[in-house]
Amino acid sequence: MGKIMVVTGEVSGDMHAAQVVKAIKEIAPDITFYGMGSTFLKKEGVEILIDPGELSTIGFIEAFKNTRQHLANLRLLKKSVKERRPDLILLVDNSGFNMLLARAVSRLGVPLVNYFSPSAWVWGSWRAGWMARYRATIASVFPMEAEVYRRAGADVEFVGHPLLDMVRVNKEKEEICHDLELSPDRPVIGLLPGSRRQEVEKLLPDMLEAAAELAKENKGYQFVLPLADGIDRSFVARRAARYSLVVKLVEGFSHEVMKIAAVLVTASGTATLEAAIIGTPMLIVYRTSASTYWLATKLMKTDYIGLPNIIAGKEIVPELIQQNLTADRILFELKCLLESPFALREAREQLAGVKQKLGSSGAVRRVAELVLKKANLS
Repeated sequence: MGKIMVVTGEVSGDMHAAQVVKAIKEIAPDITFYGMGSTFLKKEGVEILIDPGELSTIGFIEAFKNTRQHLANLRLLKKSVKERRPDLILLVDNSGFNMLLARAVSRLGVPLVNYFSPSAWVWGSWRAGWMARYRATIASVFPMEAEVYRRAGADVEFVGHPLLDMVRVNKEKEEICHDLELSPDRPVIGLLPGSRRQEVEKLLPDMLEAAAELAKENKGYQFVLPLADGIDRSFVARRAARYSLVVKLVEGFSHEVMKIAAVLVTASGTATLEAAIIGTPMLIVYRTSASTYWLATKLMKTDYIGLPNIIAGKEIVPELIQQNLTADRILFELKCLLESPFALREAREQLAGVKQKLGSSGAVRRVAELVLKKANLS
C-alpha cells in the first residue's frame, strides 16, 4: 500500500491539493495520505499533521512575523519523512515554505512533485533553478512557467490549468438574472474585492466610491458583489452602506456574475483567471502595504501583476496598482470600457487567446497520473 505526503498552505492550495488526492484515490484506492493542509484535505481523508490556516498572510514583511512557527513546521515534516518514508511528497503552492522543504528533504531520496510551483516567471528564474537542483518534478499549469523551468533544467510536464474544468456556467444570462433578481436588460457590473479580509479592507472603498459615481451618471447599471468564501456578509454590508449605491451582495455565484457582467472590477488573483476563462472584460486592481509593494517592485521580473496580462505578455486589461488605485481612476477606466463596444470586443478576443494558452481540460487527472508514476505506484 502506497503512502504520499501532501504539503500545502493557503485555502487555494488546500483545495487544489484535495482535488489531486481525490483523483489519485479514484485510480489507486489503497494509497494513504498525510501531511500539512486544512479543510479540503481533511474532507478527502488526509491525516493532517499541521493545519497552517492561521498563518495565512499577505505580503513579504507580514510573513516574517510567523517565521518561528514556519521553521517548527519544517522540522516536524522533515522528521516525519525520515520516520514514515513516504513514496512521494506532493508540494502544492505555498512556495516559500515548500522551497525550503524541498531542500530539507533533498538527501532523503523521496521523489518530489511540485504543483502550482514557485512563480519563477514573476520573481526570478533562480526559483526554477532551486527546484531543479532539488530534483522536483514540476506539474506546470502555465505555459510560461513550463518554459522557465525547462530552461533551468527541471523535469517538467505541462498539465494545463485546473480552472478549465472548474469554471463552467451552464445557465444562460436570463436564468442567472432571474435567480439573482436582476434585470437581463440592464448592464451588470461585478465588484470582486478579493478573498481575504485584508484585501477587502484595502480595495472595497475605492470600488464602491467609483461605482456610486458611475450610478449617479447612469442609473441603468446594476452592481453585484459576489462574496468570497470566508468573507462575512455583514462586514461588507456595513461598508457598502456608507455609499449612495444599491449593490447586491450574493454568495456562491461568482462565476455566474462573471458570465452576466459587462465589466468586472476585480482584485488581482485567481478571480482574474476565472474571468478570463469565461471571457469577461475586467479592470484589475490591487493595493498592499508600502513595504511589501516597495520590495515587490525590486524583485518582480514582469511588467504586470494580473495573470491575464502576464500570460498574454502584454496589457490586454487595465491594471490600477497602489498609488494609481483611486476611485477616480476606476471610474475613468470603467467608462472607457463601458462606452466603447470596440474596447469590450477587443478585450474578449484577447481573453479568448489567454484561455487557449492554458491548455485543455483534465489537468487534475494528469497531475494524479504524474504523481503515481513518479512514486512508482502506477
